[in-house]
Amino acid sequence: MLPISVLDLSFVTSGSTPAQALRNTLDLARHADGLGYTRYWVAEHHNLPSVASGAPEIMIGQIAAVTERIRVGSGGVMLPNHAPLMVAERFKLLEALFPGRIDLGLGRAPGTDPVTSYALRRFQEERGRDDFQERLQELMLLENRRIPEGHPFRKIEVMPSGVPLPPIWLLGSSDYSSHLSAQLGMGFAFAHHFASHDATDAMLSYRNGFTPSEWRREPHAILTVAAICAETDEEAERIASSADLNVLRRMRGEYGPLPSPEEALAYPYTSSEREAIQRNRARLFVGSPERLRTLVTPLIEATKADELMVTAAIHDHGARKRSYELVAVVFGRKGG
Repeated sequence: MLPISVLDLSFVTSGSTPAQALRNTLDLARHADGLGYTRYWVAEHHNLPSVASGAPEIMIGQIAAVTERIRVGSGGVMLPNHAPLMVAERFKLLEALFPGRIDLGLGRAPGTDPVTSYALRRFQEERGRDDFQERLQELMLLENRRIPEGHPFRKIEVMPSGVPLPPIWLLGSSDYSSHLSAQLGMGFAFAHHFASHDATDAMLSYRNGFTPSEWRREPHAILTVAAICAETDEEAERIASSADLNVLRRMRGEYGPLPSPEEALAYPYTSSEREAIQRNRARLFVGSPERLRTLVTPLIEATKADELMVTAAIHDHGARKRSYELVAVVFGRKGG
């Protein structure tokens, strides 16, 4: 069976609060654990009223504490926002507390707008360039104790000592991270749910170019998709109307809470707005279990995905839990 996992953005919904969104994340994680999902990843976004959590490492600890089996990780930590030493310390601590259950997913985007990005980094050295690879190299050198002789960082011992970093995954929506993760011999997760780059190209490039390393002996490519499932196609379409309107608003730079289906169905769409929503449906799979299987399976086969990760922007928490139950049924897990 193909492993299936969850990417949860802790969506804030209209009529609710960010605090409730975080509690819903913990509840959904317990639910996914019982359904047999492989991983539960949380993201890092800042200054977005639609996303409740900007601190994945804190949420990872909370989720791991209320679940038993499922792996918990970041999808991801935006490395340019953080000192590599801090990332190493936090994730070694998590690994020490929950051995064998933590994943470290890393991204190179800021996860926010330019002003908020500056606020996050303004006390760091101003380099004015993309230093993701430099930060990643520093993180790896700290882990394998290969800081060069004479470098002041050579004396640093990352605590807690004797605990390895969790498995590292590079996240991407283009071919940049696919090539880099292949070159370094790390896991790769492709964000089909917002990518403009072809998923098949990125994932096959990763697999074909993979070089075994101390981090991973075999390639492992995760395909992340947006999917909404209900008992019938009609009900799935009704639920997905929230995601449709949310995407439309994001295109206009509006990042408010996820609207309800009632709000979405009452919205006076123009013909161009409906066309934009339809174009986005290439990145959003909606339907009953049978329809979802028909829509998603060709992409899984074309990308040769080792694992499917699902994110779901659903307003009602009960409907979201039910969607993940039905996705579990589609891919052979318990549920129904």
